[in-house]
This record gives sequence, structure tokens and C-alpha cells, in this order.
Amino acid sequence: MSTNPSPRANIKDVAREAGVSPTTVSHALNARGQVDAETRARVEQAALKLGYRPNRNAQRLRTGEAHMIVLLSSMPFAVAGGPSRLGFLMEVAAVAAAEALDRRLALVLAPPMETGRVPMELLDVDGALVIEPSAGDPNLAYLLRRGLPVVAIGKPAEEAADGPAMPPYVDIHSGRTTRLLLEHLHDQGARKVAMILGSAARNSYVEGQAAYQAFATARGQAPLLSLVDEAEGENGGRQAALALLAAHPDIDAFCVPVDAFASGAVTAVRESGRRIPEDVMIATRYDGLRARTCVPPLTAVDLHLDEVAQQAIALLFDHLRGDTSRRRVDGPAAQLVPRLSSARRG
Repeated sequence: MSTNPSPRANIKDVAREAGVSPTTVSHALNARGQVDAETRARVEQAALKLGYRPNRNAQRLRTGEAHMIVLLSSMPFAVAGGPSRLGFLMEVAAVAAAEALDRRLALVLAPPMETGRVPMELLDVDGALVIEPSAGDPNLAYLLRRGLPVVAIGKPAEEAADGPAMPPYVDIHSGRTTRLLLEHLHDQGARKVAMILGSAARNSYVEGQAAYQAFATARGQAPLLSLVDEAEGENGGRQAALALLAAHPDIDAFCVPVDAFASGAVTAVRESGRRIPEDVMIATRYDGLRARTCVPPLTAVDLHLDEVAQQAIALLFDHLRGDTSRRRVDGPAAQLVPRLSSARRG
């Protein structure tokens, strides 16, 4: 797969295609100067044919006018919303908005949609932060087709945008974080750990599954893995946990990185007549509202999203200015937040 995106058409390309000067192109597309209707139409047709979009990034940086950037996640509302109140997304947004304003960037928050597809064509933005894009992510593909600077929070899945080069990203080390949770459960006495993951082709799921399989193999345990459609939300986690417990009654821990699925797993364990953590321990990834308000509170991981958001804005700002030298930034090391759901067994 090519690692370089196709060259973006510039104003000179449009001028050559339309048979006019670059100045005329600029005036025609920005409604300045005296350009007759026929010439304006010819320029617009040439720009459309070549996929040209005026580089407002450079214009606005020169004039000091603020950019408009968007923060979005393609995860459906069932996972990204619900009782978490958009927790992961909002936690990133709170810091990103402040960091953006310091750089004269205005942040727009695109809330999760039922399908995961955000109507990007309604947003006139100059760049974007995309949280954990999956393979074939329609939002990311749309942004890249428009030639907009994009930074991903979390490594994008391979082939994330159906062809264009992988965008720059802040690595949140999903494999390492999964190992942290699994090793904690083992240290707390768990000997038959099952995992519930999303079925979407997200890098966090790919890395998480690989970490779990290596963990199980190293301990001589057959992997007990269930993949759930994100759109199923908490009920999907519940159904997956019930099925795993029915098939393997000796499961004594669940590692469930998606907090919506983890909430469902808690319900399933109770419905099965088991106790948390005495009979079955549960741990999740995101230390958000679901984890903290669950009964019992869920062991989770502090991903230091404030620092991640700062890194992502700084990286996007570089790319808006035309400095594309950095393609990957290492996010901070995650820290375990142990809670009652995985209390050590006596």
C-alpha cells in the first residue's frame, strides 16, 4: 500500500485547466474582483474536476483569523453515549477546546450518531481530530478526500480510510493497556479470564485481542473471546457475558475494554447468580462515569486524556501550518485505577 497521498491540486493547476491566471482563479472562487459569469463558471468547473479546495489554512494563519476544527468519533451512540454522557469524547473535548483557542482554533464537537456516520458535509471545517477511526471509517475517508488535515487519537486501523495514507496520530498504546488490565486480574487471583471486545475493525480491538491471546497462551488457557457489535451497547455486553458464563461456568474474570459492554457484563454476572468480585472480577479500559458509578465501581485505566488531547491539538496545529514532519506521537503511559470490581481474593 502506498504511504503517500495523491498530490493535492493547487491554484496553478486550476488556472491551467481553466485557461486563466491564478489571480483570476482566486478572485472567482473567493468572490473578489471583477470576474465575468462565464469565466467564474469555467473556474468553478475546473476546481470541481480537479478536486481543488482553497487552502484556507494558510490564508487564516496569515491573517490571524481562527480556524474551525471538528472533534468526532465514529463509534455509535450506544457505545460513545448513554450513561457515560459521551464521557471519553467530552473529556477529550474539554481540554482540546482550551488548547485549540490558545492557537486561535475554534473547536466544534460532532456528537456520536446511531450509525457512526457524522454528516460532515454540513460542517465547514479546516481540520479534524478523529477518535479511534476504524477500517473504512466513512468520516475519516470523507475528510481525507477533501484534503483536510486530520489527526487521529489512537492509531487508525490499517486501511482506515479505504486507500489514502494513514493520517498522523497520537498513540494511546491499546495493546499495552490491555496487558495492564489482564495482568492485574491475574495478580488478583483470576485464573480463567474471558474477554469481550467490539467487532469493528478498530486498532484498539486488534491490539487488545492480540494481547489477550498472548496472555491466555502464556498461561495455558484457551482464549474465551466474544466480539460484539458496537451498536448493541450495554445489552450486547450483557448477552455476550451470559453466553460465555453458560458455556464456561468456571470463568472467574472478564476483561471488557469497552465500558458500555462492561456495564452489561456486570448485569449478566448478577443475573447468573454470581457475585462481583467474589465469584467474577471485571475490569474495563476507560475510567469514565460508567466505571466510577457502577455498583460495584469498576477497575479501569487512567489514559491521561488531558495530555492526549494536548498532544493531538499540537500535532494538528503543525499540520495546519504545513509542517507534516511528525506522523506519530507517543501518548502517556496508562495507569491502573483499581476498584472493588477486582478486589483481591482472600
